[in-house]
Amino acid sequence: MRDFRWPPPPDGGPRTYGPGPSAPRTGRPALPEPATELVTTPHGIRLERLVTGSGDPVTVFAHGFATGIAATRPLGSAVDGRKVFFQFRGHGRSDPPGGPLTYRDLARDLRAIADLSGATRALGVSLGAGALCHLLAESPERFERVVFFLPAVLDKPRAAAARDRLTALVEAVQSGDVSAVADAVSADTPAAVRNTPAGWAYLRQRIDQLMRDGLASELTSLADQAAVAAPADLAAVTARALVISSAGDDLHPASVAEQLAAALPRAELHLYDRPGILWSERADLRDRISTFLNE
Repeated sequence: MRDFRWPPPPDGGPRTYGPGPSAPRTGRPALPEPATELVTTPHGIRLERLVTGSGDPVTVFAHGFATGIAATRPLGSAVDGRKVFFQFRGHGRSDPPGGPLTYRDLARDLRAIADLSGATRALGVSLGAGALCHLLAESPERFERVVFFLPAVLDKPRAAAARDRLTALVEAVQSGDVSAVADAVSADTPAAVRNTPAGWAYLRQRIDQLMRDGLASELTSLADQAAVAAPADLAAVTARALVISSAGDDLHPASVAEQLAAALPRAELHLYDRPGILWSERADLRDRISTFLNE
């Protein structure tokens, strides 16, 4: 398999040589984008929100850096009750930050959406996991159950290499250079799928979303921050917690997940043995999350 190149092949599939399959090459279909709404929070920031499902319990989903609703929806596909997805400020149609961002700001966004919807459960991905940590440090009894998926930081900022990758992505989007955005996004795709139909489909979806919605330049300020002052800040959390991560993920070190699980009084930890689990362990991940949240 050859290295990743942009733009993609005309047929959307990998570049191969010699005889090959005659069937059409198609990637995994992306979830259709449903209509969202803008809601005004008590702290004056308008946030983009999507509500699906019905009944109780209500679970709020907080996305990762430079992603959004589309990325978190698959994680809730088997979760019972009402599911509330939203975009942090600086993402999607949500209001721009208006200044440097902190995890306290993100925690306020998460708390507002949770309060407005009556959520008793929460799932945070990467950046969203950091916001959830900060919220629980302030309000340790706010949720009954919480899931931390691929936590990236706890009481220390991201490593320099991770900070550089996040900054490069924001700068690429700000520049409008589609090729640079493709390079930055593809770096987060497992090498095994990078030049496959599914890889191209994912890449196109992410680029379309980023070029359409943009990213606020203020997001780069988060790369130098920690979610909480110390792990001990989480000692009073009453919620049952599930912490999920994997080995070999530079942006989401397993050591952060281990430290977080140790800091939470009622946490269980699951580590997959390789990165790229949204590609290689999707079914198991979906079952693991839904089993925990549906109890």
